[in-house]
Amino acid sequence: MLKTIELGVQGMTCASCVGRVERGLGKVEGVQEASVNLATERATVTYDPALTSPQALLARVQDVGYEPVTAQAEFGVQGMTCANCVGRVERALLRVNGVLGASVNLATERAAVTYLPQSVGPGALKAAIRDAGYEVLDAPTPAAQEDQAREARAREVAELRRQVTFSALFAAPLLLLAMGPMLIPALNDALMTTFGHGVMTTLNWVMLALALPIQFGPGRRFYRLGWKSLRARSPDMNALVMIGTTAAFAYSVVATVAPGLFPRGTAHVYYEAAGVVITLVLLGKYFEALAKGRSSEAMKKLLGLQARMARVRRGDQEHDVPTDEVRPGDLIVVRPGEKIPVDGEVVQGQSYVDESMITGEPVPVNKQPGAGVVGGTLNGHGALTFRATRVGADTALAQIIRLVETAQGSKPPIQGLADRVVAVFVPVVLGIAALTFALWLAYGGPSFALVTTVAVLIIACPCAMGLATPTSIMVGTGKAAELGVLFKSGGALEGLQGVGVVALDKTGTLTRGRPELTDLLPAAGADRAAVLRLVAAAESQSEHPIARALVEAAARQGLAISQPERVEAVPGFGLDAVVQGQRVQVGADRYMAGLGLDVTPFAAQAQALGDAGKSPLYAAIDGQLAAVLAVADPIKDGSREAVQALHRLGLRVAMITGDNARTAQAIARQLGIDTVLAEVLPSGKSEAVKDLQAQGQRVAFVGDGINDAPALAQADVGLAIGTGTDVAVETADVILMGGDLRGVPNAFALSRVTLRNIRLNLFWAFAYNIVLIPVAAGVLYPALGWLLNPVLAAAAMGFSSVFVLSNALRLRAFQPPLRPGPPPPATVPSGTPSPA
Repeated sequence: MLKTIELGVQGMTCASCVGRVERGLGKVEGVQEASVNLATERATVTYDPALTSPQALLARVQDVGYEPVTAQAEFGVQGMTCANCVGRVERALLRVNGVLGASVNLATERAAVTYLPQSVGPGALKAAIRDAGYEVLDAPTPAAQEDQAREARAREVAELRRQVTFSALFAAPLLLLAMGPMLIPALNDALMTTFGHGVMTTLNWVMLALALPIQFGPGRRFYRLGWKSLRARSPDMNALVMIGTTAAFAYSVVATVAPGLFPRGTAHVYYEAAGVVITLVLLGKYFEALAKGRSSEAMKKLLGLQARMARVRRGDQEHDVPTDEVRPGDLIVVRPGEKIPVDGEVVQGQSYVDESMITGEPVPVNKQPGAGVVGGTLNGHGALTFRATRVGADTALAQIIRLVETAQGSKPPIQGLADRVVAVFVPVVLGIAALTFALWLAYGGPSFALVTTVAVLIIACPCAMGLATPTSIMVGTGKAAELGVLFKSGGALEGLQGVGVVALDKTGTLTRGRPELTDLLPAAGADRAAVLRLVAAAESQSEHPIARALVEAAARQGLAISQPERVEAVPGFGLDAVVQGQRVQVGADRYMAGLGLDVTPFAAQAQALGDAGKSPLYAAIDGQLAAVLAVADPIKDGSREAVQALHRLGLRVAMITGDNARTAQAIARQLGIDTVLAEVLPSGKSEAVKDLQAQGQRVAFVGDGINDAPALAQADVGLAIGTGTDVAVETADVILMGGDLRGVPNAFALSRVTLRNIRLNLFWAFAYNIVLIPVAAGVLYPALGWLLNPVLAAAAMGFSSVFVLSNALRLRAFQPPLRPGPPPPATVPSGTPSPA
């Protein structure tokens, strides 16, 4: 059967473009007809879905040089209870013509859809979800979406609480009447005295009256959802409960109304099994709903950081407007203690801002005119006026929320096993139940057949399988976001598991990324401050990084930097300047030798500086050697602790740098790095990663996320050192928002804990079914006389889901191996050589 879809095509400018796209699409196997309209920028394609797919058509459009148009939509889906529900919603969406991909997450109750907007719209997608038997929640903004989802969860919890209470009111006396006479002789005697020999007939009718409101009151939800799943040929937990309780209830009704149809002594009733099973399943769903709400706590915290209102200055007046209405360029006033509503740049005022919720670093950051501020952070005791630069979905916080939502909604590779099992699980269970009924009917009679079959159907709920992975991913990635670590997908979280080597870029990752004056040792009789003042003045006209470092060091110490009267560069050696009538010459040892100055008095200090990976420079004033100094890129606070923590995790650490081998080895010695790849050009970093991968291990590369994009893409897992504002690094899999390398071992540790949590969940979910389904089927009865009562089966089924959710929630208590530290203080050059 042929299908026709419409593709949006961007980039066409003339009839030749139209012809190229039509010819390209016409060559795809299975395409019957392709027609392209330049004015509407659309391609209408008729094709055989057995031979090709929309994805292949999009790829061909790209191959011929144009950009196909796709869109993404996300919907809240209410009413899903297990992994089969997830599969049914995904299949319903994928059957819609024009849908390219669909991913549904049971824990977040969200469906993410990629589709062709020219072929299908959001309305059709919502209709497909509703036709599959579920409700759709619309949410125009993340905050509104969370509010709507929270309200829906609250309604669901309240409804489940009401249903559980109603069922329990009838199930408690029902269970007492069914089990009490067997367990309490006094109760049996009292009933016999009251009703005589007709006690069983009377009790049967009383139990029918108690079971009826449960079966067709709260139990109606299982009929509604279970029948839809059967009609869609995708039976789920609701179908199992529906079939099992209906069998028990219907058998009991017949035994009550027409006991003569059964052999003498076999007309037993099982009203308590049907009523109590429904009550316990609903109780499990209630606990599950409560736990689901707690599992999204991290996302609630992130969304709670968003300010709802902003104080915008327009003219001479200030107006409170919703944050969504702020536009780039608006001037925004923030008073002490208020949240900063959007990203921007300070134009007036001074204050300290708590950015720990974004970067994970606990020390407030000083903000003055020219400094950047991030929406969602908390202003201190000062007042600030800033100009909005990024608003709405472009703010750092919005990007962070989007990344966390994407990670929580994604499926890591480990989920594939559960998906494959769940796809065939319920049909297999129905087959086992049918076989159990047939065998026990033949060898044990209808009572045994009914009890074992109902137990099998109830015990085999796949809820735990469906929740095992997404709940752990949800809690784990949320906890990571609290620590300043963003996983862009569940696959990235799992990908860190197989890594054996962590390759670190040096500049900006291990080091601060800009040179600083680290040492200035004056000669005997020379004044240190006077030497620094003259050297900085001599270098003040240069834009060289070393010159900038000298000038900044003098400025930090409050030294007045005058204009030089004359500056002359000596290519390859240094410079020669006159400052306030004094001749200042700065350069390497060979420059001093050319001037006839002996540097041997500083030989020991120069050797120590060289061993520390610093290149010594010398300063001469009025023809006399005045000082030896060193400018270097200092190692970041926390880099050494991070490398040590990675070693404790059993990982090998490599450093990739463009520095010369001697400097690189010196830094590696200070940090304890195992492998050094030095003198690597920026364009060669990805090749360096390949060389490490060629040694047979998976490699994670840590870089700044901009200059290191090729290496991040080449690595098995790329980790980008972010800045707290530039979080959407395209090529990285993991983003460290605070720029602190201590986040790297935290990411590895959290990955391991989360994957261990997922494995435990999956083990429990699979082991529970593998062990208890045979028990429910009665395999132990011939040897031990044990049969699993359907009531206990229902309790065990509910416990399995609650266990999985509770186990995932343990990740909220994760403690990172290293805590991010405060930002480094302004450095003042020491009087003796020290490590960079």
